[in-house]
Amino acid sequence: MALAPITLPQFFGGLVENVFEVKLGVPDVPVIEYVSGLLIRFTRSDQFRRLRNLTGQPVVEIVDMLHEAENRIGLARRDAHRHIGDSTLFWVGVYPESLQQLKRAKKKDYFVDFCRQGKRAYHIASRIQADEEPSGDLLARLSAQFELLAYGLGEVRREWEHRTTPV
Repeated sequence: MALAPITLPQFFGGLVENVFEVKLGVPDVPVIEYVSGLLIRFTRSDQFRRLRNLTGQPVVEIVDMLHEAENRIGLARRDAHRHIGDSTLFWVGVYPESLQQLKRAKKKDYFVDFCRQGKRAYHIASRIQADEEPSGDLLARLSAQFELLAYGLGEVRREWEHRTTPV
């Protein structure tokens, strides 16, 4: 009897759970689920261009995202700051070697501290009242643990790169 192929949510969920609970000692289920979901969302390249300005153009540099977020109110502001947190966490944790490319001298993000801005963005999003997920408490934990989460995502990447069994 052949085994059913593993799904992407199962793959990332298992890797994140193993790294965060076993290797890092972080048994925070909502954080683990959020980070797994972040990896799944960012497998689609359109997620990097999800935030749009008033004219409908994608906003991809962190500096522009910050400007866009500051000009929004309510849930739109929360969503923009959450996207900044997610984007910075993804790049810092999964592909830190890409930061040099993202921060080239001719780009606006040249002087941006991705960790600092990611922590700040999650913190701001956590303080905007919303009845939708993720909760403000979860976003506050993402802010407080940003560096640990980024490190954990790096460990998740190492695990999937060393995986010998095809998915």
